[in-house]
Amino acid sequence: MFQELEMVVLTHDVAEYRLKRGDIGTVVHLYASGEACEVEFVNARGDTVALLTLEAKDIRPLQGWEILHVRELAQATA
Repeated sequence: MFQELEMVVLTHDVAEYRLKRGDIGTVVHLYASGEACEVEFVNARGDTVALLTLEAKDIRPLQGWEILHVRELAQATA
């Protein structure tokens, strides 16, 4: 369903990593089973914010007619 280096959209919040539904990540690895993949989420500087193992239900393809949006990433609390 997905391909490596494909941009994908998160379908739900992941509070542990301060990610929100609609955040965009890149598929960096596909598991042989095809049931899961590794998705990297980065900030505007290219720093990795999260690298998550996600199932197909957790992401969807980015569509060409969608507009991208910027938001400030909340700082982690100590």
